[in-house]
Amino acid sequence: MPLPSLWVSGEHAQEWRPTRAAVYGAGIGLAAALFKLLGPSSEAHSTAAVIRECAGAAAAFAILCGTAAMLRNFIARRLIWPESR
Repeated sequence: MPLPSLWVSGEHAQEWRPTRAAVYGAGIGLAAALFKLLGPSSEAHSTAAVIRECAGAAAAFAILCGTAAMLRNFIARRLIWPESR
């Protein structure tokens, strides 16, 4: 049984957009960094440290999610949609 995210339902198969995945990943990374830095168990941080932490987490998650979307598209093109080559 294929993974649900790789399942193709007829002619409506579409590739994932890596830029859209990267934007969503950046939002998730930003939320995670803010949760970590502004949570009740966190200590006081300088503004520069908060900005650095948020930017780093957003960039890391954006790269991770964008790469995952590109990898998914590559696998889908090679294994699931081979007739479209």
